[in-house]
Amino acid sequence: MTHKNKNTSKDTSVPQERYETLRKYIIALLEEHTLSAREIARFLKIPEKDVPNHIEHIKKTLNRKEKQLIIHSAQCEECNFVFKKREKFSTPGKCPICRGRRIRPILFKIANGDH
Repeated sequence: MTHKNKNTSKDTSVPQERYETLRKYIIALLEEHTLSAREIARFLKIPEKDVPNHIEHIKKTLNRKEKQLIIHSAQCEECNFVFKKREKFSTPGKCPICRGRRIRPILFKIANGDH
């Protein structure tokens, strides 16, 4: 009698499928609204720290389609410094100019490519 290894019978496509579904929801939300990572996380009941990874994948997907991801940079509410060159999709912790911690979050929106 032979025993099958339990690890070889796992279906690895299920988590990927779930991510795709979450990303479709995020795309649908961003086509209708301009939202921060925190707002997206609240809508979908997922951890806020997971949203930047999903946004990164969505950006790559949209580059192949006729839509584009519009990113409104984070901004310090104390000195109005704008984080224009920031490549991460998470909101910074403090301002490099005044060291203030009141940072307006990055906002995301999806628009048609001709926008």
